[in-house]
Amino acid sequence: MPRYRPHVAARPSWRCRVCGAAWPCSPARLALLGEFREDRTALLIHLGTLLCEATADLAAGRPDTAPGHLAERFVLWARRR
Repeated sequence: MPRYRPHVAARPSWRCRVCGAAWPCSPARLALLGEFREDRTALLIHLGTLLCEATADLAAGRPDTAPGHLAERFVLWARRR
């Protein structure tokens, strides 16, 4: 039986260690929504913190990374639900 592997970010690339997609990938987003199901504010604070870390990591390697794109990728998706 296959063992579940959590979809976590590989830093400093911020790609999923399991599927290789830009993190948070769809499975990671579902897991985060489940984990923070009772506290959307805490989820947004957590994602905002990760956004700051990712911005620093990605800006060092790719100065052309658009902050607006990162905000959509890390935080804004969680506000829609």
